[in-house]
Amino acid sequence: MNKAKVFITRKWPASVEEQLKARYDVTLNEDDRALTANEFKKALQDYDAVCPTVCDSFPSEVLKVENKRCKILGNFGVGYNHIDIAAAKAENLIITNTPGVLTESTADLAMTLLLMSARRGAEGDRLVRSKQWQGWCPTQMMSSDVTSATLGLIGFGRIAQAMAKKAHHGFGMKIIYYKPSPAEPSVINELKASACDSIEQLLQSADFISLHCPGGDSTRHLINQPMLDLMKPTAHLINTARGDVVETQALINTLKAKRIAGAGLDVYEDEPKVAEGLLQLDNVCLLPHLGSATIATRTAMGKKVLKNLDAFFNNQPIPDRVG
Repeated sequence: MNKAKVFITRKWPASVEEQLKARYDVTLNEDDRALTANEFKKALQDYDAVCPTVCDSFPSEVLKVENKRCKILGNFGVGYNHIDIAAAKAENLIITNTPGVLTESTADLAMTLLLMSARRGAEGDRLVRSKQWQGWCPTQMMSSDVTSATLGLIGFGRIAQAMAKKAHHGFGMKIIYYKPSPAEPSVINELKASACDSIEQLLQSADFISLHCPGGDSTRHLINQPMLDLMKPTAHLINTARGDVVETQALINTLKAKRIAGAGLDVYEDEPKVAEGLLQLDNVCLLPHLGSATIATRTAMGKKVLKNLDAFFNNQPIPDRVG
């Protein structure tokens, strides 16, 4: 019996690639280079399954390519706003993702950014590396306290709750959140968390705002200039969700004017491009989309994709089907 043909768009952890090769007729991206729209179209025509990552764009024009062989997109990542879901459904393409396994690592990274922004970690690192540090003095690089500060979470799903637990139990932070639907009472009780009636209320109240909402049209530029203007001048904005949730130029303007104390970003509107205005600022910490980048987490994500493929090709219920 012929093995199903599977195309992997970027390099995966070696252990998962070996499992893929054992089960499928798989083509790997050995050079780990970003592929073009035409290459994605060709893959859809030549393979039974294509496995993109969150950095691969699959708009309608790619998904509607003629003579399509592909039946499933096994996405390596939780987010799928890089795939036109409506067009995929119209083309009878099944979409899967990898929820659950990257919760703790992404929450850890959000806390890392919060601490780096609060304590000016990236700025201090640059100072030392540039050999400009003149030694300790009482007023050098004074920063913000994290312990007992208020953390506001926009979105209150798995990752936000994991971050809230680390912040509350580890740093004694007060937790407030905004979520359109009711949150789990046991979590609320454990964290002594308070719901805000609106995002505006949260922005006005929190010392640190961390974004945990999905990407897409409904949240594009959710954090715009009027929203940023509501934040305290001592507040910090943390984004490990999706880059387009924040209006980049508005954030640049706000940070440049020092209207807020700082920001920590792991995601960007036009990844991998980062706006030049951000690169020129000292009061923002910039990381290269490291949220799930631990060995254990990325391996677990790959295994999730593999389970979804196995279920599909064995006509079994698919664990992580989107929509």
